[in-house]
Amino acid sequence: MAQPSVFKIIPTTQKYDWGKIGLSSKVAQFAHTSKIPGFTLEEDKPYAELWMGTHPSSPARLLSGETLASHLSAHPKLIGDKVAQRFAKAGAAEGNLPFLLKILAIEKALSIQTHPDKEMAERLHSEKPDIYKDANHKPEMALALTDFTALCGFLPLPKIAAYLSSTPEFAALIPQAIADRFQSISPSPNSTGPEERAALRDLFAAVMTAEVPLFKAQLEQLVKRYEAGGETEVEKGVKDLVLRVHSQFPGDIGTFCAFMLNYVTMGPGDAIFLAAGEPHAYISGDIVECMATSDNVIRAGLTPKLRDVPNLVAGLTYIAAEPSKHLVDPAPFSTTEQPSSYTTLYDPPIPEFSVLRVVLLGGEQETHAPVDGPSIAIVTEGHGNVEWEDGQSLEVSEGEVFFVGAGTKLKFAERKGTSFVIYRAFVEAK
Repeated sequence: MAQPSVFKIIPTTQKYDWGKIGLSSKVAQFAHTSKIPGFTLEEDKPYAELWMGTHPSSPARLLSGETLASHLSAHPKLIGDKVAQRFAKAGAAEGNLPFLLKILAIEKALSIQTHPDKEMAERLHSEKPDIYKDANHKPEMALALTDFTALCGFLPLPKIAAYLSSTPEFAALIPQAIADRFQSISPSPNSTGPEERAALRDLFAAVMTAEVPLFKAQLEQLVKRYEAGGETEVEKGVKDLVLRVHSQFPGDIGTFCAFMLNYVTMGPGDAIFLAAGEPHAYISGDIVECMATSDNVIRAGLTPKLRDVPNLVAGLTYIAAEPSKHLVDPAPFSTTEQPSSYTTLYDPPIPEFSVLRVVLLGGEQETHAPVDGPSIAIVTEGHGNVEWEDGQSLEVSEGEVFFVGAGTKLKFAERKGTSFVIYRAFVEAK
């Protein structure tokens, strides 16, 4: 019997402390409604992540119990020759997908973090394999399912300089010589020049390595001032963020990152991309996240986990820019002969993955031409059918996850007269 090129897979759930509680979490909602085998809802527990991929830390499985990686290794046509060759070093020929798809449900802020590039990942994995468990980089894209907030990338230099002038508690953490140099260079129109990047690095490092008694005293003073309504005009946009993060992680140096990183607010369908070496922290909301297959995270604040400040400071690019630098502009997806009205393409500047968002209403249908690599898709809303060659079809509903083999033409159809929303991550050998 021929192996189907489309089939359901079973994702895994993660109960990290920062996750949303019970059915307020999209992770719990999807696991509950799709009846993941072995999943029992606990209404008082946090549900943080749903993993859909082949990463060995938490691999997806087929309904038979076989891991997805094992199945793909035994059926290489599902990955396709082009992707197997393009990502040979990542183990694609052995069934390892070059991307990992997740759902995140964020109640408490995630850590101030970055992800290493490939060279740094190889070094960290060699030096500390118990902490950095693979040798791959981890560029990632976050697509909002609900209202979503995040810190991402460094603020433009003049905005950081404005906080240095308006926020004495922030300025008190930075040696005067470093602050003076930063203030003198901050008006520069070339924020990516070597001098500008060095000044930003020195300022960031000074904050993140400030003596504990100093930053705790300054943070306590800052919080008291904000709670008393003493914020300046410049600080009004950051006050609520500071108080929220401080309530979740009292006395944490990461709170001061609010004065150095962009704070973005997004709605459903919006997306940001974070390349290696870009500092970030997700603050709240539910998202679809896609990344290169890795679990490497370098943390420095807002976390009970290991903090690796030296490697975080060393691994950042120190590119200061408006938050628009990180936004991913959605584009219509050319499904067959013409751009689609139902499918949106999110295509970040890396080869490991792109993501499609399909939205069908009241009986609408959509066709996707074959792509040269494998896909993983999750239904985030509604109910419908997926059809492929020779009239084969699969009925899928909210929370269910399915794999699509390389070279498979698909037809999606909404069947209940309401809505049918799918996020489909895929890779091609570009």
